[in-house]
This record gives sequence, structure tokens and C-alpha cells, in this order.
Amino acid sequence: MKKRALFEKLPDKIPSGSAPAYAVAALVFLLFFDYITVGAHVFGDMGLFLKATLLNATLLAASYAVQARVARYIATHYSDLQQTLIRVALSISAYAVTSGGFVLLTAWLYIDQRLFASTLTVHTLVIIYIINLATIVLITGLWETFDALARWRQHEINAERMMKENVNGQLESLKAQISPHFLFNTLNSLSALIGEDAAKAEEFVDEMARVYRYLLQTNHSSVDQGDFGQLTTLKKELSFIESYGHLLKTRYGDGMKLYIHVEECFMDSRIPPLTLQLLVENAVKHNVIRASRPLTIFILSTVDGQLMVRNNLQKKNLTAGAENIESTHVGLTNIVTKYQLLSEYRQGLPQPVIESNHEFFTVTLPLIP
Repeated sequence: MKKRALFEKLPDKIPSGSAPAYAVAALVFLLFFDYITVGAHVFGDMGLFLKATLLNATLLAASYAVQARVARYIATHYSDLQQTLIRVALSISAYAVTSGGFVLLTAWLYIDQRLFASTLTVHTLVIIYIINLATIVLITGLWETFDALARWRQHEINAERMMKENVNGQLESLKAQISPHFLFNTLNSLSALIGEDAAKAEEFVDEMARVYRYLLQTNHSSVDQGDFGQLTTLKKELSFIESYGHLLKTRYGDGMKLYIHVEECFMDSRIPPLTLQLLVENAVKHNVIRASRPLTIFILSTVDGQLMVRNNLQKKNLTAGAENIESTHVGLTNIVTKYQLLSEYRQGLPQPVIESNHEFFTVTLPLIP
């Protein structure tokens, strides 16, 4: 709570003035630049004043345009927080070079050519260049400081949102697992197995224990860790989904088929926890499952390093599944929201792709290195 109160009080951008204030400041600076480059006599002759002011305004505008373009390029290509030192070094170096070019042009016009009977000296121009460069270093430091504060604030907000989304996802999974309907069917399956095959019944209990153990471990890690620490490896998630699939296949028999084929090189990649469970649960809720019309779910890795979860589409009628339709929407929204929050920490992170046609429902998940 103290940390939240602290970053909520901090400013997230450099305080800025109004447009009229900037206009007045620019006009004052232009008049000062006239005085520096030409001399005091520039204000004694209206014609000279207009010519010098027009030329200096053009020089300053051109210099500003070039520097602004360079600054935008650096900010765009080195925008990550980890690239702050590189960005600062490049910004200062670029400004030193462009300002140096501007100073050389000014020296040629007002010292070498003695334009407008200028009284400018090399000594004065060098001092101005050094002061100007020192000012830019100070402004760049302030700008990066406020930018870091803004990013930190957003980081804290996103971390809190991510935790809420993880909790929401876990609640959805837990509600599905501990609902009376699920427990009744699970215990009914277990009861039938005990009478038929004690060894299979014991295996069923072991898989059920693994499912709930993973749910509890996932809930614990989401509280203790933040950001990418809330992710789980694909290997752990697939191990969990195999146990979960065992329960489903025991319950539905030949009506339920689960195929998993993921290349070994992707096993250490990460995804938000319980993502696969939500997708499998959605498929089970919304499709007809019979031995004559089995529900088949594929979990496959793709050549471009993503995870595809696909099931054949044989929707239940709206009346039978009306209650579950809202739950499915919540589950998919939860997955999409998690990836959107993760993209705040890693720019360019692909987002889940949801596709549906008359044959298949497919969700493609990005795997995070």
C-alpha cells in the first residue's frame, strides 16, 4: 500500500506550459540570438533587424527540425527501458553533432563573412555552444527521469492487473473443478472404477490429486511473484493437462480424445498458467460428447514457435449450454487480457488468435521464451 501511494503521488511527465508561453519564450530567444550573432546595432536599423531576424529564424527552425527528426528516430528504435543508457548517449551525441553543424554554419555567416557587420567572435560562439550542450544534457536527464517514473507507474498498475487476471482465471478453473456437477461426475466415475478395476481407480485418484495440487501451486505462485514470474513452463502446463485429460477421458470414455504433440525444444517456453485448462474446459462445455461423435482436442506446436489448441466443432444446442456460454466468453477474455498485459512488459509480443469455422474451433497461443 505504501508503494502504491508513493507512485500515485509522483508526476508521470515533465510539467509543461501553455502554447502562448512557448511562443513568447521562442520570440525572446530569437531576439537574444539576433543580439549575439549581429550585435547591439541590429536593433537600431529596422531593415537590418528584419533581415537578421528572418535569417536567424530560418536557421533556428531548420536546426530544430533536424534535431527533432533525429530525436524521434532514436526514441522509436531505442524505446525499451533497458536501452535507456544507449538512448541517452545517442541523443546527446546526435545533438552535439547537429548543434556543431549549426555552430559551424553560424560561424561562417557571421564571423567569416561578417554578415550584417556582425560583432560575433569565436570565443563567444564556443561558450554558447558549451552552455547549450550542458543545458541539453540536463534536459535529457530530466526527461529520462520522468519517463522512467511514468514507466514504473505503468509497470505497477499492470502488475496489479495481471495478478487480478490470474486470480480471475484461477477462480474460473476452481469453480469448474469444485462445482457440484463436476464433483458428482468425478466421484461417480471413481465409484464405478472402484467396483470394476481397483488399479484404475487408484490411478484416477492420483491424477485427480495432481490436478488439485497444480491448481494450489499456481495460486501460490501468483501471489508470490509478479510480471513474467507469474508464467509457467509449457512442460508443467502439459503435465497438468494430461492429468486433467485423464479425468475427462475416464468420465466420457470413447467420447473424449486428447492428442498432444509438442516439440521438445518448446517445453521450456512459458505461457500464463491454466490457459490450456480453460481452453479444454471450454471445448468440453460447449460441444456434444458421445462415443458415436467423439470430441477430439489437439494441442500442437507450430513451426513458428506457437501453440495451437484445436477441437472439432459439434456445438450443443443453445438451451442445453446457455449457462456455459457466458463462462466460455469469460475464459477466452481472461486469456486475451493476460497476453495484452504481458505485451506491456515485452513490446512486440504476439497476441492469441481465435478462429472458428464450421469444422473446427482453434486458438493459437504465442509461446514466451
